[in-house]
Amino acid sequence: MRAMAEFLTDIKTIRERARAEIGKGPITDAYGADLERVIQVCNEALATEIVCVLRYKRHYYTASGINAESVASEFLEHSAEEQEHADKLAARIVQLGGEPDFNPDTLTSRSHSQYDASLGLSEMIKEDLVAERIAVAAYTEIVQWLGDKDVTTRRIFEELLAKEEEHADDMKSLLERVPG
Repeated sequence: MRAMAEFLTDIKTIRERARAEIGKGPITDAYGADLERVIQVCNEALATEIVCVLRYKRHYYTASGINAESVASEFLEHSAEEQEHADKLAARIVQLGGEPDFNPDTLTSRSHSQYDASLGLSEMIKEDLVAERIAVAAYTEIVQWLGDKDVTTRRIFEELLAKEEEHADDMKSLLERVPG
């Protein structure tokens, strides 16, 4: 059986640093990422999630046609889940010492995905699927970029990524059922 490696820093030094840099909250010397860039990336993802909430809400309220009821309920469910994602990101930004950017004037320019005003059910589903695929690609890259430099933020993005993959799968299934 392999012995566990020793701590890189002795506990006395860890305690001293914790007291000396108390104002940094959870950010310690062990934090290995570019903090400002991580906050910026989180704010871009926050904008993406908010735009997704708005797009899904619009699609929920404007869906019409023979298949609209079941599709609209999926839109509403996804909207609520995207709001949960936005809340997690905003909380993490604050935890990192940043400010979540909810400025509506710059929301769409900071978002990875786009807002959509399609009226046809099939087009709505396609646009939502495209947006989910964009989120999957972006969040995959963010997870890889963070690596072990910011494990907590990486885990948040891993959670979001799993849900976005599920959303993409849902939209793909809906697209196969709804005549286009």
